[in-house]
Amino acid sequence: MQIHLDTIEDKVECFEARSLKELEKKINEQIDNNKVLMLQVHHIQHHVYIDQKTSLPIYTAVVHFKAKK
Repeated sequence: MQIHLDTIEDKVECFEARSLKELEKKINEQIDNNKVLMLQVHHIQHHVYIDQKTSLPIYTAVVHFKAKK
């Protein structure tokens, strides 16, 4: 049995929330989690759209993490 340990070079995560505050909290929690993996934020892209059923805004974000150098 062999175990191969490779470093994570890039990681992209998607987030969704009902409020900007909730979205920010989710992103910050994941930033802290990824620090353990030696990843830092490279780029964040965010959008807002209106939920067709409730007519309320949905906030989304895509966060690109890269290995620290």
